[in-house]
Amino acid sequence: MITIVQATQPKGRAPLLAALAAAMAIASPVSHAEEAPPAKDKATLEFEKFRAEMEDFGPAELYEDKGAALWKEKRGPNNASLEQCDLGLGPGVVEGAYVQMPRYFADADAVMDAERRIVWCMVNLQGFKMEDIAKKPFAKEQYTPDPTSLVTFVAGKSRGMKINAPQKHPKEIAAYNIGREITGYRAGPYDFSCSTCHGDAGKRIRMQDLPNLTSPDGALRSFQGWPGYRMTGGVMLTQQWRMTDCFRQQRFPQPKYASDTITALLTYLTVNASGQEYKGPGIKR
Repeated sequence: MITIVQATQPKGRAPLLAALAAAMAIASPVSHAEEAPPAKDKATLEFEKFRAEMEDFGPAELYEDKGAALWKEKRGPNNASLEQCDLGLGPGVVEGAYVQMPRYFADADAVMDAERRIVWCMVNLQGFKMEDIAKKPFAKEQYTPDPTSLVTFVAGKSRGMKINAPQKHPKEIAAYNIGREITGYRAGPYDFSCSTCHGDAGKRIRMQDLPNLTSPDGALRSFQGWPGYRMTGGVMLTQQWRMTDCFRQQRFPQPKYASDTITALLTYLTVNASGQEYKGPGIKR
């Protein structure tokens, strides 16, 4: 059963539950139209140059190293490591796993993105409690939760590989379709949706270009660089945080940590970016 967020619906709009139920009935993802990326202006080019130079000396590798140590360390009530955690390619295999998620896992009977799966392994292999992990799921000043470092480590092992989230299992297909429906669903006090900001090319807020998530180029730009070290906060953050913060900006109720809702959105985003190269954890403004 898909966990959704509850939001105020504009008068006359079909309920979200009905929209998601209809989405699950769709047999396969609708192909998105190819769209040429908009021409980049001088300000955008200069910012990209700055970001590229910063990434050469970015701190992401520090978190990768910490995550690698956490992966091997025996911890939790079960005094176990994560070396038997199956990220979809076999127990303990991390190379190439990040770019092949979200995906369906039979042992959980659910589609999971990388962070959700790692947390699942922390609970089921190491004995940590989900409610304890969910109390402080994202980094703040002088605090980085273990899942963030672990995701950064796993993501680093897919650097330079092609994005290839599977769409074979019925629940993988359903997750894509639900993610697409959520992306276009307008509600809340401002009648916003994800597509309000990310449904067309050429939009910008302040100095930040807003990628069109429905196009391969836009989806890649949204996927690329996560997990990312955010310069404005001095913290390492994941795609789970990015999606959750978008709900906050829409004035929606925020989903629970590692929920079906976020996994569905990440499935939609990742599948739209399929076939393109992932450059690894990076740096954000």
